[in-house]
Amino acid sequence: MTRLWLIFAQTATVCLAALFVVATLKPEWLPAKGMGEIVPVLQAPQPAAPASPAAPAAGTRADSYHDAVVKAMPSVVGIVTSKEVRAPRNPFLSDPALRRFFGDRFGDEAQKATSLGSGVIVSTAGYILTNNHVVEAADEIEVALPDGKKLVAKVVGNDPDTDLAVLRVQGGNLRAISFGSSEALRVGDVVLAIGNPFGFGQTVTSGIVSALGRSGLGINTFENFIQTDAAINPGNSGGALVDSRGNLVGINTAIFSGTGGSMGIGFAMPVSTAKMVLEQIIKSGAVTRGWIGVELQPLTPALAESFKLATPEGVIFGGVLRGGPAEKAGARPGDVLLAIDGRPVANPQGVLDIVAGMEPGRSATLKVSRRGELVELQMTVGRRPKPQSRVE
Repeated sequence: MTRLWLIFAQTATVCLAALFVVATLKPEWLPAKGMGEIVPVLQAPQPAAPASPAAPAAGTRADSYHDAVVKAMPSVVGIVTSKEVRAPRNPFLSDPALRRFFGDRFGDEAQKATSLGSGVIVSTAGYILTNNHVVEAADEIEVALPDGKKLVAKVVGNDPDTDLAVLRVQGGNLRAISFGSSEALRVGDVVLAIGNPFGFGQTVTSGIVSALGRSGLGINTFENFIQTDAAINPGNSGGALVDSRGNLVGINTAIFSGTGGSMGIGFAMPVSTAKMVLEQIIKSGAVTRGWIGVELQPLTPALAESFKLATPEGVIFGGVLRGGPAEKAGARPGDVLLAIDGRPVANPQGVLDIVAGMEPGRSATLKVSRRGELVELQMTVGRRPKPQSRVE
């Protein structure tokens, strides 16, 4: 009996040691460690044809978006965050002689810094979407519901690459917003921005979609912004951009401004991206993206001529990370990437988006031009590391 017990104990010890080594060196081999919770969202039905002005319903006005506001406003919350900062006192009071006799009472003074933002209730289970920069490094997060009730919120997870974060609150009369379709938006469509500008409380502004697919702004790693002229001011970050039916189409993220106030150029992250981030964070606590380990440079006409390319199409590998997926596949600095799995690439952002959408561990084919010759490289996609550099 003693011998059997020793065999069991040794086997258990070896298994635990193996699990520790795998979890430390190859965590991707293990199944995702998430809450495993699937949170349904309210998806608004899509019209069979592009939206067009329709006759107003009885009792409504053709020039009003009151119904859309009434539908969406109960799902938009105000967010107040606070964190402790150390404010230095007068330098004279930091004199070593004073510290020797009086200790640190004349040292730096702890103060609480507060900031304002907005959020959108996306599930009656208490999940709220907002911007990562609204809650980043916050010690305390308080959510103000439309009915005046205030709840303490916790960060479920964040995604700095898209500047999105998911919070959760417990209790309260929560009303989830209906998700619209950002893919169905057209330039010129009416949109409404709902948020908590300057801490005034819920405010609605209106405008139109000024542009779609805005990128290269240097705001996020992954950029596919909806541009709007609906007024977005400080405190609106993380709030809702809704269509004329009151369905969520974007999360208000940033403005272009020389004064700090609205100048008619605002940017919102599309709801399609926000939904993907929401689902992954709730499922596993983080967002997983593909990665190939290269530095990308745009291909200009002059460079295309020097690389003996007929047209300036593709992206240059400015650098290849040693030991990364691309380097293992045989990629070299100076290669011109033309396509990934048959999908042509035109700029670095396009490559970033395609690779990020690939599941780590899957195989992919890179079509590159090397000294005028076409080469195909077979590669295994890696897992994108946490954002620390501009390496893709």
